Amino acid sequence: MTRLEAAVAELVDALRAEVASRNEAPAQPERLLDVDEARQALGGIARSTLYELIERGELRTLTIGRRRVVPSSAIAEMAAKAR
Repeated sequence: MTRLEAAVAELVDALRAEVASRNEAPAQPERLLDVDEARQALGGIARSTLYELIERGELRTLTIGRRRVVPSSAIAEMAAKAR
């Protein structure tokens, strides 16, 4: 293989890698639910029941400033454990 052929092959490989990386879907950020949205996602449970689940460690939450939010993955984890 000549130096020119090797350079062209390297360029083709680099272009293929670039095209492949652009075709990948960008990662979606996780949705954060407020308390009322989390209640609805859990079948419309009472607000007090939601806070009991949080206190017992059965539902993972995040605190952002003074606001408590529930990651959508925490709802999915809880549903998977219930099955």
